[in-house]
Amino acid sequence: MSKQQQPTGPRILVTGGAGKLGKACVADLLAHNYDVFVVDTVPAKGVPGIIADLADFGQTLDALSSVGHEIHAGVAPKAFDAIVHLAAYPTPRQYPDAHLFQNNIMGTYNIFEAARRLGIHQVIWASSETTLGEPFDEAAPYAPVDEDYPLRAKSAYALAKVLMEDMARQFCYQTPDMKLVGLRFSNVMEPADYAKFPAYNDDPEERKWNMWSYIDARDGSQAIRKAIEWQATGMHAFIIANADTVMTTHSAELMASTFPNVPIRKELGEYETLLSIEKARRVLGYEPEFSWRDAKSRQG
Repeated sequence: MSKQQQPTGPRILVTGGAGKLGKACVADLLAHNYDVFVVDTVPAKGVPGIIADLADFGQTLDALSSVGHEIHAGVAPKAFDAIVHLAAYPTPRQYPDAHLFQNNIMGTYNIFEAARRLGIHQVIWASSETTLGEPFDEAAPYAPVDEDYPLRAKSAYALAKVLMEDMARQFCYQTPDMKLVGLRFSNVMEPADYAKFPAYNDDPEERKWNMWSYIDARDGSQAIRKAIEWQATGMHAFIIANADTVMTTHSAELMASTFPNVPIRKELGEYETLLSIEKARRVLGYEPEFSWRDAKSRQG
């Protein structure tokens, strides 16, 4: 890359940049002229990066302060303006619970603490829809689910995510000018995943566990970028989902047939998401641009 081609925007470190959401995030940031550096357990492709185990504090501190080969050339590297922390085991029961919990919670603690020590006071990290009580059942307080919903961890994975949000609040108490934004991502999808969506309508029970929600990785990336650009301090949480469900049955019908005893707090649009994105729209200016329905119409 020539000097003229070098990104001129803020310098962002992305952990987990090789993952499903991570790859989309890196592509989106680069497209918007951000200077991106990746930390992952596998080599980054097409962007500068380092391999590190973020469950180890020493490796985390080194990764956040050593930004490539220039450090060995005696050139003072430009400090990171923000961290996007996506690295984690991504689903419950992917590993034994205690191992998954320890990896995810320690990785996030290490990122928060290393960032604080290095004076990097902006971290956008992947929280999760699982903090809201998934899999949902008749005990769900109301729908659409929003950020006022009580946090209810039903797995070790979800418990780690709930505790990350509490931990972020305490970090902001210790360091008031920190900005820690937890994005409660829904089930991340890529365009290739949309081929299986029509079959979901045959059995609404298959996807009721998260009220038929999803997030296109490209829209998840937009939310990350909007969170970086948002001027704020303190800990903040946002639900990040697409504007529609995975179903072709109307949202009101789905709730009536599958969750008949769960109160509905508003009149629902035709296929309106049941994980509310109103706060992200209002505060961050987030607006989903991609839908599986658009992909389906192009295929048809």
